[in-house]
Amino acid sequence: MAAPAAQLGGTPVLVLPEKAMRYLGRDAQHMNIMAARVIAEAVRTTLGPRGMDKMLVDSLGDITVTNDGVTILKEMDVEHPAAKMMVEIAKTQEDEAGDGTTTTVVLAGELLKKAEELLDQDIHATIIASGYRKAAARAQEILQKIARPISKDDVEMLKKIVATSISSKGSEIKGDRLVSLIVEAARQITKEENGKIRADRDKIKLEKKIGGSSSDSQLVRGIVLDKEVVHPGMPKRVKNAKIALISSAFEVEKTETDAKINITDPEQLKSFLDEERKMLMDMVEQVKRVGANVVLCQKGIDDVAQHYLAKAGILAVRRVKESDMQKLAEATGGRVVMSLKDLSPSDLGSAELVEERKVAGEEMVFVEGCKDPKAVTILVRGGTEHVVDELERAVHDGVSVACVALEDGRILPGGGACEMEVAKALRDYSKELGGREALAVNAFADAMEVIPRTLAENAGLDSIDILVKLRAEHEKPDGMGKGIEVMSGQIVDMMEKGVVEPIRVKLQAIKSASEAAEMILRIDDVIAAVKTEEKEEKEKKGEKGETPPSPEF
Repeated sequence: MAAPAAQLGGTPVLVLPEKAMRYLGRDAQHMNIMAARVIAEAVRTTLGPRGMDKMLVDSLGDITVTNDGVTILKEMDVEHPAAKMMVEIAKTQEDEAGDGTTTTVVLAGELLKKAEELLDQDIHATIIASGYRKAAARAQEILQKIARPISKDDVEMLKKIVATSISSKGSEIKGDRLVSLIVEAARQITKEENGKIRADRDKIKLEKKIGGSSSDSQLVRGIVLDKEVVHPGMPKRVKNAKIALISSAFEVEKTETDAKINITDPEQLKSFLDEERKMLMDMVEQVKRVGANVVLCQKGIDDVAQHYLAKAGILAVRRVKESDMQKLAEATGGRVVMSLKDLSPSDLGSAELVEERKVAGEEMVFVEGCKDPKAVTILVRGGTEHVVDELERAVHDGVSVACVALEDGRILPGGGACEMEVAKALRDYSKELGGREALAVNAFADAMEVIPRTLAENAGLDSIDILVKLRAEHEKPDGMGKGIEVMSGQIVDMMEKGVVEPIRVKLQAIKSASEAAEMILRIDDVIAAVKTEEKEEKEKKGEKGETPPSPEF
């Protein structure tokens, strides 16, 4: 009989620390799938227009009330490694498509649930992963086939896309005003490059202020700065503004190396100060010479320079964020200059009005009335801090879907319609495929139905009845766009109803969910790897005679 692998010449070989935790084979798979499913269940009730909100309380007692999937997952203190992978796919979905984070996580959780049922039937994890990969590729082809084109001038359809995205963000969003603002902003920043439409959502700045209601939110055709004019003697309002954008400090430059100046005479001190003042005066003169009447500076502005700028009737703002400087350049048509010496009339941006206004008791500088600005601001208002935060998240999602819809120019029906169509097509595909992989493709098809089922459950409808009706409708030749109208509980054509989503949201959701499920499935061994710092700590505690804690997930 061969000696056990852990023994060498009768001596046990300890590969891992004595108290290290390790899960092998089926135990590891079960534990990982369970952790991922717990995350999916946590956000599942937030899906759809009838989804519920979550209240998140951090260690300091700060409260966040939201039903935005990625916000919930970011705020949650997640320890388990498989659960962290679910948080990662939500972040990826947010970065790529801007919406559909809950859909992605719920779908990944359901794929793992179905995979566990197959594992219980002794189907190998590699076969399941391979089947899922083929099903995901086929699902994306199906979505491409059923997608419909949309033009950038189809404002009504863009409004429907945005309304679908923000409809699940709670009762505080009322009316079409916010939807119109978002669509107008997205269309304004759209550019055409090499025959392709580009809509960079980072060019839409979101500024939030407590006070008023969501209907008081406004679109500013320019940039709003959460800053005030630096000197009380400066004008608070400048019409037909010529704007100098300066990224360096409006101060006398310090020497590159450490320098020491010995002054032995009061006259020397006076001439030194006079020279410094003259240099600042020359800088202000340079601004006047190029014709600027507004200075927006990324760094500081010297007190003496502020005085001279005020005397010249120039409005100045300091410590403007670098990202805002870039947006100001896009909005005003100006150029950010490193040095005042390089400033020329062609570098100046223009705006109809630059004005300091009081919003919710705080000063803000509005740079508005820009000619064809390629960066704009949406000022979000709401009654309380929690409402404003949730409105900002809703507007962010709305802006994101509007931009990706403009870039891709293709849309899909919502309300679970495209998931049902994918599920139907995948079942047909599994018959062609045959073998054990066909079972995995079928499982993928069943998992896709979790989205319409969850929409129905969250709306208080009978999910089994709804699924039966949906399957029957999708068997008909004209049933492709049929989904759940959650407010009435009816099965209707989602395109006609105006419940539509950009194709990128669904494509990315399927990619991310299937890849995460495949990766988690292929793990058959979980070993607690202890960090170096933790080891050192434990060694120190061991010296003091304390029992070091065992590593945990």
